[in-house]
Amino acid sequence: MARLFAVLLAERLRPLGLATAQFAILLELWEHDALTQKELVERLDIEQATVGNTLNRMERDRLIQRKPHPSDGRSQMICLTAKARELEMQATKQAMDVNAVALSSLSPAERKALLDLMRKVVENLRAGRD
Repeated sequence: MARLFAVLLAERLRPLGLATAQFAILLELWEHDALTQKELVERLDIEQATVGNTLNRMERDRLIQRKPHPSDGRSQMICLTAKARELEMQATKQAMDVNAVALSSLSPAERKALLDLMRKVVENLRAGRD
């Protein structure tokens, strides 16, 4: 299910010049701009190296810029560019459209049950890592 969702989302994001990994980071930054790389790693639960490589590509593509952290000289703040801000509505619409496709044959009660169960499974998997 996750793979099929990711494939369809990737197809929908490609015309916008985005990859799914970039979209995940952008979602966090659209909600809370100016995060550190460490904060992104923690929020997304993705390997540090993976986030670092994705951020490098995003900086190359002018989606983010790195700025000095105001109180920690060892850290940098990851900030959105105007280009990234302009993509928010289009990219989130594509994700919502993929969600709609995925859930299209489910009743509202089934949708709620599925999402509740998925949240429980994610919590179980996170707890199993500790």
